[in-house]
Amino acid sequence: MTAYILRRILYLIPTFFGATFLAFLIIQLAPGDYLTQLELDPKVTPETIARLRAQFGLDRPIYEQYLLWMDNLLHLNLGYSFAYQAPVLEVIWPRVVNSMVIVIPSTILLYLVAIPIGVYGAVRQYSLGDRILSFLAYIGLSIPSFFLALIAIYILLQIKFRTGTLIFPVSGMTSSGFEQLPPLRQLLDIAWHAVVPVLVATANDIAGLSRLMRGQMLEVLGQDYIRTARAKGLAERVVLYKHAFRNAVIPFVATLGGLLPSLISGAGFVEVVMAWPGITPFFLDAIANQDLYVIAGFLTVSLVLLMIGNLISDLLLAWVDPRIRYE
Repeated sequence: MTAYILRRILYLIPTFFGATFLAFLIIQLAPGDYLTQLELDPKVTPETIARLRAQFGLDRPIYEQYLLWMDNLLHLNLGYSFAYQAPVLEVIWPRVVNSMVIVIPSTILLYLVAIPIGVYGAVRQYSLGDRILSFLAYIGLSIPSFFLALIAIYILLQIKFRTGTLIFPVSGMTSSGFEQLPPLRQLLDIAWHAVVPVLVATANDIAGLSRLMRGQMLEVLGQDYIRTARAKGLAERVVLYKHAFRNAVIPFVATLGGLLPSLISGAGFVEVVMAWPGITPFFLDAIANQDLYVIAGFLTVSLVLLMIGNLISDLLLAWVDPRIRYE
């Protein structure tokens, strides 16, 4: 196992350099850059543009720009944001923290709800409860998260219109006068604003994950060793949760590698629709502004977390599934 872990870590090195260079090359293939927009401003002189290009190395070949950026990266410097006039890490980190307020609770809620629903659907196949949950899952799968966010906003506004009470905020992360609140009230205010984005971000994924769990359990329950376990007189609870569930959950362990990058990648278009100041609106603005080092820095952090997550999921697979051998 130790040799396998060392070998996997060594494999990560060329993967990191290859993936970062490919991402850097794709970003550079886009016509123009952030300074191209400044060239259209009559207040900015050509001498200033030339000086900025030389300062940030944008007048050099792509491979030299990549080596310069990689040298800074090895010193934990992700570069400089042209749009925000600040180091990339300083402008990214607050947005990442904002996104985690949604992503972490929604991820926990997703697994706490989806897996039991999937197990119930497999054990009670074609029962009334299974049919109702399947119907709701198909509805959840057919509605995109951004449209579900719009529906939630419409319902909340209708309730406010009829009762005069806004149960949960429909946009933003904080209330007016947030800075004057004591720390505990600030936390409660953020939590109050996060309820609807968390539920919307989770609902769509619950539908897909529960259907996947149901399918895995049904496949495992049809295996010969399950019939053998029941024929030996084992309790149904032992058959389900010791023999069937442990094997059915293996594909979910393999997906754990994607959890780490998802923690910083935000809640997607839910953040855009509900005006949540997370990483997704920030990243879209960076793409629109061609803020090179913000895009490259964010992709690099996501890549590193993905590689670490995949390594962890492989080790967990070895622990869950004894059939896996590395020697």
